[in-house]
Amino acid sequence: MINRSIEQAVLRSLSFFPAVGILGPRQVGKTTLAQKLMTELQKPSVYFDLELAEDFEAISQNTTWLLENNIDKTIVIDEVQRLLPLFTQLRAIIDRKREAARFILLGSASPSFLQKSSESLAGRIAYHELSPILTVEAASTEIPWQQHWHRGGFPDALLAPDDGFWYQWQQNFIKTYVEQDLSQLGITMSIPLLNNFIRMISHVHGSLLNYVTISNSIGISNIAVRRYLEILEQAYLVRRLEPWYVNMSKRIVKSPKIYIRDSGTLHFLHNIRTFDDLIKHPVSGASWEGYVLEQVIPLLDPAIRPHFYRTSNGAEMDLVLVDGITPVVSIEIKISLAPALKRGSTESVNDLKTKNNFVVTPKGGNTSIRPGWIHCNVVELIQNLQTLKFVKY
Repeated sequence: MINRSIEQAVLRSLSFFPAVGILGPRQVGKTTLAQKLMTELQKPSVYFDLELAEDFEAISQNTTWLLENNIDKTIVIDEVQRLLPLFTQLRAIIDRKREAARFILLGSASPSFLQKSSESLAGRIAYHELSPILTVEAASTEIPWQQHWHRGGFPDALLAPDDGFWYQWQQNFIKTYVEQDLSQLGITMSIPLLNNFIRMISHVHGSLLNYVTISNSIGISNIAVRRYLEILEQAYLVRRLEPWYVNMSKRIVKSPKIYIRDSGTLHFLHNIRTFDDLIKHPVSGASWEGYVLEQVIPLLDPAIRPHFYRTSNGAEMDLVLVDGITPVVSIEIKISLAPALKRGSTESVNDLKTKNNFVVTPKGGNTSIRPGWIHCNVVELIQNLQTLKFVKY
């Protein structure tokens, strides 16, 4: 089993909050993590999976009786977004006996789940997002970075016996999301059109988000594109990275950039079947950029916000970490093994005035290439950010 970085943070929340929510996409390992937590808690626990008909019926038909009769246990409810009316009863039960670790709630991609649970359990619940397996987690099991980048971080996909099984897993994963989950979340377009929409997003991965271009390409309105992208974000499939432009006098690009969050999913959507195919593919540079972002952003301290920076005259930085309104770290991401800096990068640092600056390549080396600049790989970057106290764990 691969140890997950958030485990200790979740246990800390369970020592204080009556309920803890673990959110993330399907197949990311929420159930496995919860089952491990159940063995580490100081009291007995009971598990219900609302995707199982018998568990769903038991809780929906006998909610109060079932929860009250397990009042001295930690109750784990998986796929809890399938029974949103449950949250009102959870609030009442928690308030009658307010103690730590009463509930662990696991949820997969549901905006209504987030909204309803926040309204009903405000002040009673702490949320944690479980991302796909990170490179620092995979490295502890000696999984090569090449395999992790190519296959992505979903556990079953990453650990598949070969690339053929990985590809088949991704195929089934996308089919399940498209045909079941996304339609339940509010995307009403046909399945073929939704497939085209997701593939269109994969082709603009790492680019500035242009709603008109996407709208014209697949024949739906700008408003629908915006709404569907919001749903894909809340389903943990895509990330919009906002530009940094506070207190800047220059002409700044103000459109966000769009990324498919899991590199393995991106590669499947581009029909990239092996690592050798990946390094020769035109998307490899943008893929590496998105991959590095997804290894860093889930680990950031909540006070540190990620952005990118770009001006109309060519200054550009792939990732800028901002503390409050102050940029504190600039990160240039290069697939080339050579750490040479572009003029746009040095101009960006002059604008942003960041003292800690990194060039991230696959090879790295953690070496200084000029004052204020370190050349490193992804794991070395995270170690440097840990030293600077910009990551949570």
